[in-house]
Amino acid sequence: MKAAVLHEVGKPLEVENVSISKPQPREVLLRTKAAGLCHSDLHFIEGSYPWPLPAVLGHESAAVVEEVGSQVSYLKPGDHVITCLSAFCGHCEDCLTGRMSLCLSPELQRDPKGEPRLGAGPGDLNQFLNLSSFAEQMLVHENAVVKIREDMPLDRAALIGCSVTTGTGAVIHTAGVKAGETVAVIGCGGVGLACINGAAIAGAGRVIAVDTVDKKLELARFFGATDTVNASNTDAVAEVIEMTSGGVHYSFEAIGLKQTTEQAFGMLRRGGTCTVIGMIPVGTMVEVHGVEFLAEKKIQGSLMGSNRFRVDMPRLIDFYLNGKLHLDELISNRIGLDDINSGMKSLKSGEIARNVIIFD
Repeated sequence: MKAAVLHEVGKPLEVENVSISKPQPREVLLRTKAAGLCHSDLHFIEGSYPWPLPAVLGHESAAVVEEVGSQVSYLKPGDHVITCLSAFCGHCEDCLTGRMSLCLSPELQRDPKGEPRLGAGPGDLNQFLNLSSFAEQMLVHENAVVKIREDMPLDRAALIGCSVTTGTGAVIHTAGVKAGETVAVIGCGGVGLACINGAAIAGAGRVIAVDTVDKKLELARFFGATDTVNASNTDAVAEVIEMTSGGVHYSFEAIGLKQTTEQAFGMLRRGGTCTVIGMIPVGTMVEVHGVEFLAEKKIQGSLMGSNRFRVDMPRLIDFYLNGKLHLDELISNRIGLDDINSGMKSLKSGEIARNVIIFD
């Protein structure tokens, strides 16, 4: 099969032929239909986060089941699925206490002493985040996928695999935004727009979108923003505080920078909560004034929207098909696997929401 391989940090991905193993008892072989290009992939390409190389990247995808292992009963060939990097074992402390997105059970990967899932001639390839979806096929644990209804377009379903689940989940699960409360979202890329959409679905009384690109702020209004702030020509913190007479109940940072994280915390009203969604580079320190905690302001992280993806993703599909969740407008371009490096370049520019690879 063809796959996009990262051999060296800072270098372009190389599209090449690689081998893939056969399913073990609890594994499924998938035919990839669509894969989104996510800023998280870009972080690993640029070395902001480490990963063993060479590796096939990609983690936001939808597929069709081709083959299942001998112990798999949840899926059958022909099923349509969305993949999720937060695979779960179902019996560790995190899973049993309802925090399945935090599961790190080693049983979700193959025994490192055995045959790897991916290979390329003389050397083995590392699988990325349990998935590696920049490839024509994927071999994954059955608990890394959710079966979905077949009338859902797979290019839009792929977006639910990461950005949409992350953004909406941060609002609904991690932060628990309630009807009528005020929200500010910094960063109107794919995750930020999903966050804005999630806040609108949750019934937030006011949703303020913050970015430096007017085109993305216009799109944010379509996704549910009631107000916008262009941070390139104003003090965004001061403006949000003035607009809300003291700050928002909830702020969300969807970029992954020290400055914007500190701004998100600064936008809070007394008793407010800042949720960091973006991937801040390893080693970066975030500074906040300690006196702010006396006002009961909080800062917290969110991993994949604190999801329960086998429940959440089918519900998000229903929201989309009912017209409440906007996915069509998230897709900026549909590209082929051979165009992946140009797609990554446009993603880095910050001018687009999502590029999606379409596999034949």
